[in-house]
Amino acid sequence: MIRILIVDDSAFMRKMLSDLFAGENDFIVLDTARNGKDAIDKVKRLKPDLVTMDVEMPVMDGIQSLEVIMRESPTPVVMVSSLTQAGAEATIRALALGAVDFVAKVSGPISNISGISAELIAKCRSAVRANVARLAIPLHKPSIPNTTMKPAVVQGDRIVAIGTSTGGPRALQEVITKLPGNLPCGVLIVQHMPPGFTKSLADRLNSISSLTVKEAGNNDIIQPGMVFIAPGDYHMTVEHNGNNKIIKLNQSPPLAGHRPAVDPMFESVAKIYGDKVVGVILTGMGHDGAKGMQLIKQQNGYNIAEDQSTAVVFGMPKSAIEMGVIDKVSPIHAIAAEIIKSVTK
Repeated sequence: MIRILIVDDSAFMRKMLSDLFAGENDFIVLDTARNGKDAIDKVKRLKPDLVTMDVEMPVMDGIQSLEVIMRESPTPVVMVSSLTQAGAEATIRALALGAVDFVAKVSGPISNISGISAELIAKCRSAVRANVARLAIPLHKPSIPNTTMKPAVVQGDRIVAIGTSTGGPRALQEVITKLPGNLPCGVLIVQHMPPGFTKSLADRLNSISSLTVKEAGNNDIIQPGMVFIAPGDYHMTVEHNGNNKIIKLNQSPPLAGHRPAVDPMFESVAKIYGDKVVGVILTGMGHDGAKGMQLIKQQNGYNIAEDQSTAVVFGMPKSAIEMGVIDKVSPIHAIAAEIIKSVTK
């Protein structure tokens, strides 16, 4: 049984969420809290298996509360966020501070509980199995990487393609901020995330990285030193356009419930770049990316997977490793160095 604490300043939302979880046979609602301060006290006293946390609350908001909980009583937390720009920015910050996952409310609570109920239940069941010890480790303030690297290859003839899901924003921060601004190739990222949040993720990474990070746009030209994150609700692929390689976005059906999905990106770069691909699979639930990495390997590309010791959820890396298509398994703090070595040899 999953013992859950529900944190929300709205009495209506607390009641609706309590009824939702009480209707599932694998959840027990331990209690509710009306603000972040109340949540900290009850987490310490009740020691729940899982917390759902509203972002915007009086007295102490969800971000402040999360920071204290992860420092003093590490517990899996799923954020419940608004779809506003401020809500998206706060959610990305919460994921960096140690929240396992989030669910976005489309508008007010009355119209939205039915729309998010299935997603919330599924994400809470997954979150309770997350590597909380890993999430409780604070991210160090990024240092500007050494940018004196001298590429041993012609600029633009390689590509780094990264796929990730649950736990991805923290993992990406650990990788992207350690790459130098003069990286001799472009970087493509698929992070399972809904519309509105991928831009906030890109903006945050851009603000703390030597590389230029942006949410990908259709027909963007892939260039060295630039990182492109697939926008929510769009698959991202690559095509030739004269002497350039450009990004193409599409809304083909979701794969295993995901759009963007990692496999279409991996399959595309394998076709376009051949043996010049460095594929990277990071933390995430499920098996998205494994088939694409198989194609990268068939083209003699180089594949890296995050080690179980640092993955928040080991599903995606594990699937690729079990398929036998991974060249190097590394903890998250060593992956940037492995990427640099791979694109300059």
